[in-house]
Amino acid sequence: MEVFLKVIHALIAIGVIAGVLLQSGKSAGLSGSIAGGAETFFGKSKGLDETLSKLTTVAAILFIVSSLVLAFWLGR
Repeated sequence: MEVFLKVIHALIAIGVIAGVLLQSGKSAGLSGSIAGGAETFFGKSKGLDETLSKLTTVAAILFIVSSLVLAFWLGR
């Protein structure tokens, strides 16, 4: 059971990392100041960003819960 929980925990951690890395930044930095924010009108889909944000939030909550379960399970 312990190995199973650790594997699930590792998979959730990879999911959180992937979700954070796939999200687009809120500020476009230097490229946004040069383009004047034009990329928000062309080629950016808000639906995908919102879905990815929700999935990352769910993965983060699952990661916290699995961390607590592992801490209590291994603490016995």
